[in-house]
Amino acid sequence: MSQFLMNEKNNLVNEAIEGVLLSTPWHNLSRLDLGDDIRVVVRNDWDKSKVALISGGGSGHEPAHAGFVGKGMLTAAVCGDIFASPSVDAVLSAIINVTGDAGCLLIVKNYTGDRLNFGLAAEKARALGYKVEMVMVQDDIALPDNPQPRGIAGTALIHKIAGYAAEQGQSLAQVKTLAQRAIKGTASIGVAFSTCHIPGEKRDNRVKEGESELGMGIHGEPGVITLDTQNSQQLVSIMTEKLANSLSSGTRAVLLVNNLGGFSMLELALVTRDVLKSPLAAQISHLIGPATLVSALDMKGFSLTVLQVEAAFLEALKAPVEVLGWAPVHAVEPVTTLSSQHVVSKLEFTPSQDERTAQVVGRVAQTLIDIEAELNALDAKVGDGDTGSTFAAGARKVKRVLEAQQLPLADLPSLFALVGEQLATVMGGSSGVLMSILFTAAGQRLAQGGTLPEALTQGLEQMKHYGGAQIGHRTLVDALEPALEALSAGRSLAEAAEAAARGADSTAQMQSARAGRSSYLNQQTLDGVKDPGAWAVEKVFAALAG
Repeated sequence: MSQFLMNEKNNLVNEAIEGVLLSTPWHNLSRLDLGDDIRVVVRNDWDKSKVALISGGGSGHEPAHAGFVGKGMLTAAVCGDIFASPSVDAVLSAIINVTGDAGCLLIVKNYTGDRLNFGLAAEKARALGYKVEMVMVQDDIALPDNPQPRGIAGTALIHKIAGYAAEQGQSLAQVKTLAQRAIKGTASIGVAFSTCHIPGEKRDNRVKEGESELGMGIHGEPGVITLDTQNSQQLVSIMTEKLANSLSSGTRAVLLVNNLGGFSMLELALVTRDVLKSPLAAQISHLIGPATLVSALDMKGFSLTVLQVEAAFLEALKAPVEVLGWAPVHAVEPVTTLSSQHVVSKLEFTPSQDERTAQVVGRVAQTLIDIEAELNALDAKVGDGDTGSTFAAGARKVKRVLEAQQLPLADLPSLFALVGEQLATVMGGSSGVLMSILFTAAGQRLAQGGTLPEALTQGLEQMKHYGGAQIGHRTLVDALEPALEALSAGRSLAEAAEAAARGADSTAQMQSARAGRSSYLNQQTLDGVKDPGAWAVEKVFAALAG
């Protein structure tokens, strides 16, 4: 089954182009009224007095090419079907509609269909009296023995450099010469974890889990080699070594980190970091991205491009543009840190001993350690299976400090404050914070002269306030609150344990959860299963009463 968002496959490209036209904040894009089959996006502020720049190709590489139409870059983009070169008539229509006396430069990715269709259109335009020149981008170095290197992400850099020259009023010969020089100094290589998902078709899953394909084409063509890794540092090491070999010794380069469509910004940030930690970094002076400039639909991959620096190139790359797809260039600077004030605990205490308190603390900690596996198994039914480990981590920390006789056992306010501080550090996720809030607030109440039940109740109220859980929300509150109510009413520890057990049992009958991860689950998943936190409270009170 295809999982590609669209209305009708046949209308996908036309509707997407309309979305691009609606998206531009400069309102500087239009489409030539040549029918649905000829798709030419043009600058509507173009006056033909300067050299026109036209690029294009199959759709699916967005923002290339329509996303680069606008002041400072392309004059027009000719859009074919998904991964299919536009027709000769479409390219010729673009030429004759935007080209004035200054002439026109076609910027073409080096694929057979694009070379033929753009080339024939150029010949026909010349026969009609138009001045037309063509350059072919061939920056892909993944296949070193290929006599016709493919044009990939480096194409966007050529658009930008040639676009600046044209915007400055340079002649067709000058614009072409600069573009050719930039093409010669550009090298790219890509890697992918999966091919792209073509609209209406199933994804080709030839790349196995845990593997990657070096040099996969931007239409999903097989690459040069399958690698048995998806490790960022390993992949970047292979890619940057090849890119370094393409650069002249001692030269500086601009780096473009390009998303092929399916990588998250988190992953791209890691890639950028790894490239700028590699030996290649010594030659990188400027960075573009990470950004999506020339994509391959939703391909799970990225490409790296280097352009040997010339003053003219940098001037062109830095110039402002009015296009949707360009990403700014900036100088690479070392990462710095700022001096800062560390959070230092103001808690001061003196370790002290109290046999009864030590027994209670030890019993609670040991209980949570003992039920770790059972609690994880219970949580796996309604959560992410780590509640037991989370509570056990906090319990082990407290137990270690207890056995080292470093707790203020004779000073309950300080003991509660210390436990609250430790749990926030050791226990992961929200559980540690909630337990820390409970003990911290309880310690404050004890310091004000409150009884132990009053203090724990105060801690519970603060935990409910910040956590949002109430009785009936299917959380540990359903067991802890009735237990503390029993103690506050002067009932025995055994009666409090019974109240906790009844509260925990009630969670198994609740149709839905209102807080925590269980709130995302349906009734069938929750039915008959106790809330893990409530069950933990039940076991702790049972151990204390035993």
